[in-house]
Amino acid sequence: MTTIDLTQVRGLFFEESFENLDVMESSLLDLEIETFNEELINNIFRAAHSIKGGAGIFHLDDIVTFAHNAETLLDEVREGKHDINQVLIDLLLRVGDILRIMLTASKDEVEYDTQEMQICQEALKKALIESVENIEEIPTVESESVEESVENFVEDIEQTSKEWHIEFKPELPILKTGNDPINLFRELQELGELEIIANTDAMPDFADLEPQLCYLSWNLVLNTTADRADIEEVFEWIIDECELNITESVLENSEPKVESQEESEPVLEIIEETPEVETSATEEKTTVSEDTTYTEKVTISEDTTEPVHEEDVVNKQLHTQSGTNSIRVGIDKIDNLINIVGELVITQSMLDQIGENFAHSDIIHLRDGLSQLERNTRELQENVMRIRMLPISVSFNRFPRLVHDLSTQLGKKVELILSGEHTELDKTVLEKMSDPLVHLVRNSLDHGIESPEQRKQVGKPEVGQLHLNAFHQSGNIVIQISDDGAGFDVERIRAKAVQKGWITQEEKITEEQLYEFIFQPGFSTSEEVSDLSGRGVGMDVVRRNIRALGGSIEVKSETGKGSKFSIRLPLTLAILDGQLVRVGNDIFVLPLLSIMESLRVQTKLVNSFTGTVEIYKLRDDYIPILRLYKLFDIENTTTKLEQGLLVIAEGDGQKIGLFVDELLSQQQIVIKNLENNYKKVQGVSGATILGDGNVALILDITGLIQLFRNQTKSPPHLPLGTIRYE
Repeated sequence: MTTIDLTQVRGLFFEESFENLDVMESSLLDLEIETFNEELINNIFRAAHSIKGGAGIFHLDDIVTFAHNAETLLDEVREGKHDINQVLIDLLLRVGDILRIMLTASKDEVEYDTQEMQICQEALKKALIESVENIEEIPTVESESVEESVENFVEDIEQTSKEWHIEFKPELPILKTGNDPINLFRELQELGELEIIANTDAMPDFADLEPQLCYLSWNLVLNTTADRADIEEVFEWIIDECELNITESVLENSEPKVESQEESEPVLEIIEETPEVETSATEEKTTVSEDTTYTEKVTISEDTTEPVHEEDVVNKQLHTQSGTNSIRVGIDKIDNLINIVGELVITQSMLDQIGENFAHSDIIHLRDGLSQLERNTRELQENVMRIRMLPISVSFNRFPRLVHDLSTQLGKKVELILSGEHTELDKTVLEKMSDPLVHLVRNSLDHGIESPEQRKQVGKPEVGQLHLNAFHQSGNIVIQISDDGAGFDVERIRAKAVQKGWITQEEKITEEQLYEFIFQPGFSTSEEVSDLSGRGVGMDVVRRNIRALGGSIEVKSETGKGSKFSIRLPLTLAILDGQLVRVGNDIFVLPLLSIMESLRVQTKLVNSFTGTVEIYKLRDDYIPILRLYKLFDIENTTTKLEQGLLVIAEGDGQKIGLFVDELLSQQQIVIKNLENNYKKVQGVSGATILGDGNVALILDITGLIQLFRNQTKSPPHLPLGTIRYE
C-alpha cells in the first residue's frame, strides 16, 4: 500500500503559487489603461483562482478568504464592471504582494503582520461595493460592518433564489492528486444552504477496500442566489476527474423568470469540458518555461513588528540571497541523461569483458574503450551542467515591477526593454547576480534617466529607455544595463575624487580611469541623501559581488546620451576550462578565458624600474611582470626570464604577465571551494584535484593584480597603466 507524501504535495503547491503570482504581476504590468485585454485579465483571474483553490486544500483559510475577495473583483473586471485604470492595477499589484507575504509566511510557518492585509481587504471590499450601480454612499465603517453591508446589499439586489441539484461522482484515484471533496463542499456552503447525500453503492467489501481510492459519490442540493457559473467555478479545479450533472429548479417563493414555459421546466444538463474550463486547466501550466522554472524564496522574519509596505515587498522579492532548492527540468534533458548513462553502462561492460582475460592483443580494444569512456563522461558532465542552467528571464522578469514602482516614485516616465531573456546561466550565478542587477537598475533610474521636463528641454522624448540585454560571448555571458539618460558628469566625478584626496587638481587621467572612482566605497555625486541614493554605498558592493563570481564590470558613458554597464560572467561556477602551468615542482591552474597569449621572453624588451617592478613591452603595451615563484616562495625553479614563459592574462580590464616554468595541458577543472575548507587566500580562487590525485591551486587573475598593486604601492583605484613608481 502506498502513502501520499503530503509534504511534497504542499511544497509543489507553494512553488506553483509563486509561479502564479509572477504570472499575475507580469500580466498586470502588461495591461494598458482604458484597454480591455481579455487574455491578460483571464490570466490574472486564473492565477488568483488557482492560489485560492490550492490554499483551500491545505486549510489556509486566511489566504482563501483574501484570494476569494480578489477573485470576485477580478470576475467583475472580466464582466466589464470596472474600468482598467491605474488605481485598479495598483490595487491588484498590492494584492499580489500581500498574497506573496501570506504564502511565504505559511510556507516557512512563521507569523506575518496582518495590518497591511486588512487594509487591502478593506480596499477590495470597497471596490466591490462601488462596482454595483445606484449606490449613493459607501459606508466608512470597520471591516465587519463593511462585510455585512456587502452581504445585505447583495441580498437586496439578487431576489431570485434557486435550487440546484448536483450529481457529483469523482474518479477513484482523485484523492491521490491531493483533491479532497470536502473542500469543494465547503466552497459550495459559502454560496448558500447545502444538503449533502452520500451514495455508498460502489463501496467494496472491507477486505477489498483500497484506502487511497474514493468509492463515494454524492447528490447535492444547493439553495442559493448564485448562478450556474459560480457553481461550475467550484468544480473547475477537478473538472477532468469527475462526472458532474447539474439541474436547476426555481423555488416557489422566488420571482418567476421571464421565459417560455418549456424553458422554465427543470432541465438536466451535463457539464462538459467547456473551453473556459479547459483553458484554466492547461494554460496555468504553460505560463512557465518548458525547460526550467525558478521560484524565488522570500524570507520573513519571525519577530516582524513593523507594518509591511509595498516597496518592502518588492525589495524582498528582488534582494533574495537564495532561491528554493528545486529546479524544474525539461523532460528532454532527463532523456538525454538517461541515454548517456545507458552508453556508460555499455562501455563499462565492454571494459569489464576486456579485463577478465586481458591479453597484450587487447591493448587496442582497451584504448578504444577508454576513449569512448572519456567521451561519455564529458557528455554526461555537460548534460548535468545544463540541468543547472536557467534562462536569465528568471531574473529579468522581476524588473518590470521594480521599474514601474520606482519610476512612479521618482516622477519619471521609463520604458523597460528586455532582450536576450532566453540566454541561459548557471542557477548559482543567477542567484548571486540579483543584488548587483537591482542596484544598477536603481542607479540608472535615479541618476541616469532625467525627469520628463528635463528631457523635453534638451530635445529628448519624455519617456526614457532602460535596456537590459544578455548574450553569450567567448564562453562567457555578458549582461548589459544601458539607458539614454544624462550619462556621467565627468567633471563632478573629478571634483569628488579631488575632494576625497584620491587625485590632485593638476593630475591628468582619462575618462575611463575616472569611472573607476564610482566603484570606491563612500563615493557619490548626489547632493542629497534619499531613499534611493546619496550615501555612497552600493557600487563598491556591485563590483565586489561580480568579482566574487569570477566576473568583471565595464563602464561606458557619453554625456547627454546615456551610459552602459557591461557585466562579464562565467557560465558556471562549478567547472572551468583551465590551463595547467608548472612553477618549480608545483602545478597551478589558470582560467583559460583569462589567458590572452603566452610567449618566450626577449630580454631586450624588459625594463626595470627602481629594481622592484619589471615591465615587458608587448607591441604597443607595457605589461607588468609577476614572478609566481617569488609570490608563492617556491624553490628549485627557473629564475631567468629567457628560460621560462610569460603568460599574458587579463583580469578586471587590466593585463599582467605571469612568469612560469612550463605550460602543461589544458583540461576542464572541477572547482573545490578553498575558503570553506581552509581559509581565503588572495590571488587564489579555489583548488582542484588532478588526475594523479595531487591538489592544484586555481589562480585568480584579479586577485593577483591586486597583490601586484600592493607590492608596487599602486593606488587601488588606478589602472596598472598609471602605476606610480617610487
